[in-house]
Amino acid sequence: MRARIQDALLAQRGRFIGWVPVCLAIGIGTYFSLRVEPDLVVMASLAVFAAALLIVSRVVPTAFAPLFVALALVIAGGGIAKLRVTTAEAPILTFRYYGAIEGRIVNIERSASDAVRLMLDRVVLERMAPDRTPRHVRVSVHGAQPIATFTPGDVIILTGHLSPPAGPAEPGGFDFQRHAWFMELGAVGYTRTPVLRLLAADNTTLAARLFALRMAVSRAVQAAIPGEAGAFAAAIMTGDRSGMGQETLRDLRTSNLAHLLAISGLHMGLLTGFIFAVVRYGLALIPGVALRWPTKKIAAIGALAVGAFYLALSGGSVSTERAYIMVAVMLVAVLLGRRALTLRAVAMAAIIVLLWQPDALIGPGFQMSFAATTALVVAFGALRRFDLRGLPRWSRAVLSVILSSFIAGVATAPFAAAHFNQIAHYGLIANVLSVPLMGVLVMPAAVLAVCLAPFGLWWIGLGLMDIGLRWILLVAATVSAQDGALGHVVAPDWYVLPLLSFGLLAWVLIAGRGRLIGLAIVILAAGLWHQTTRATLLVADSGSLMGLSGAEGRVLSKPTGNGFVAGIWLENDGAPVEQAQAAARAGLVIDGRVTRADLGGWQVLQVSGKTALAALRGCDGADVVISNQIDATARPCVVYDLARLRNTGALALDVAPNGDLLIETAHQITGQRPWNSWQGPWPAPVRLAHDHQKRAAEATLTGDLEMR
Repeated sequence: MRARIQDALLAQRGRFIGWVPVCLAIGIGTYFSLRVEPDLVVMASLAVFAAALLIVSRVVPTAFAPLFVALALVIAGGGIAKLRVTTAEAPILTFRYYGAIEGRIVNIERSASDAVRLMLDRVVLERMAPDRTPRHVRVSVHGAQPIATFTPGDVIILTGHLSPPAGPAEPGGFDFQRHAWFMELGAVGYTRTPVLRLLAADNTTLAARLFALRMAVSRAVQAAIPGEAGAFAAAIMTGDRSGMGQETLRDLRTSNLAHLLAISGLHMGLLTGFIFAVVRYGLALIPGVALRWPTKKIAAIGALAVGAFYLALSGGSVSTERAYIMVAVMLVAVLLGRRALTLRAVAMAAIIVLLWQPDALIGPGFQMSFAATTALVVAFGALRRFDLRGLPRWSRAVLSVILSSFIAGVATAPFAAAHFNQIAHYGLIANVLSVPLMGVLVMPAAVLAVCLAPFGLWWIGLGLMDIGLRWILLVAATVSAQDGALGHVVAPDWYVLPLLSFGLLAWVLIAGRGRLIGLAIVILAAGLWHQTTRATLLVADSGSLMGLSGAEGRVLSKPTGNGFVAGIWLENDGAPVEQAQAAARAGLVIDGRVTRADLGGWQVLQVSGKTALAALRGCDGADVVISNQIDATARPCVVYDLARLRNTGALALDVAPNGDLLIETAHQITGQRPWNSWQGPWPAPVRLAHDHQKRAAEATLTGDLEMR
């Protein structure tokens, strides 16, 4: 048996580089899944253990050495994530604030609801010490205000509401608190009062000049190309999506063409690839240069330089930085005389990104980018074994485009479904009709427009862009209008996507019949996803909204208010509808501002407002009372008032097979981590026994339940 294992490991030689980012990712993912923050003693002990593993790997038989190195890499991944968390530490607002806010604008963007949002640094809050003031705050601006006149670098003053970053909308959901931690975002809020400029931006800095150039290009493009096509052109050239209409954005998402809007790997690859080809073949036309100069390496350097400028002009978002790293690794491979499109190059890019930004691992951008790139490299590497020279040249190009769209779509589909709960059924058709045009017309025309701009002739390139982008928008609108264009799926449990990812990577990286292990893991993950069940009752952390799962779908306790949370619940159920429609379903008993839910005989009461809470006598027959106010009254039941919900976060209630009522909290799932430590101690789990006498005895012993 030992000999067989040794032979199997030796057969994998040459593929171990692909497992390096996988092992780092396992360590990073394990760290982020912990419910208790490891201290420095634990991390130091693990570092010593990792060093010992590396020493042992030098003395064991060669075949087994990679196993010890792999375990050391897993530990290293956890250490990298811990370092990133520590270096990103910044003050977090721990209460609701209303008052004067001063800060310098560092970014202007739009939310999903089309509201203008200002990201501020150098924040000053009224009566708050500098060491407690958040490093960054984000303020949504409501009402008609001249935000277009502001630029990053302006120091502004306003009066607004701020609160700590919100936790998950439901236990186990997307953790915005963790996301905000790595943005050093300590508070979010809004204002309805005028935003005033206190000091104008210092336009002498490089960042200010780049932003001014970015906005100037965006305005000029939108002036030259009217309508949504101009907004689309500005978005892919400068990253400014403020001109895009909500209907157009919905069409692009429904048709699976939204990736054409974000400056990511596709745009960076098309741009640098076009520049590489133009420079290389342009130099090849000059015999003296082509014979004496390394034209391929010169083209790679030119593509790197243009890509860096594009990165700076587009605002340098995280996805664009990641795309540039991936392209840069491949172009550096060209400079070193290596093949650019290999799994080794993809692995090197993944290693760099994970070392530089380990938190990117848990985001959809990283997962979908590397899933598509890995799948394309593997698929086209396999196609090299087939002789396609007998096919006409034009048919090979068409086949390549169709296969690229199909492979990338299939590779990213499970990740898009897990993160966004939707599947674009006609996405392949839309991409086949649109992506080639983006590569052969839109991006080259953008480069042409920039080159002709100094001569006042950039309208030639913009005119060509207009043609291509109008076609893409037409395809998006036509596809999204079809019946059944968009399907919805239930959000999987937290372990499904890591298991699925590992299975797919094992199938790609393992040589021989051993790859069947990966296929078995993928099938297991798919089965677990299919068996996913949703919580019977969900409660928002504000205490103002409940959602009960019923025969028609989830029924909500009110038709308006807490719309963001309501939308997430319905999307995760795989059945998104309008909040008012979900509130009109049967299942909850609503009497004014009091809502009652029945969970297998357990009664849950949700009370909104001070008046309704004051009128409540005891628990009114309920086992659990939810309130959006602070309740100082002693009640003979479990009470989750606003003060307690600030500690627990959102709730999920289910009835166990034996009849007990299980109450799971968001804070309980995320654990006690640096990004939510302001919420207080980690809440203990709550389980109400179906035997009332036993339940009363447990209530006496469990002070955390606060039952009287």
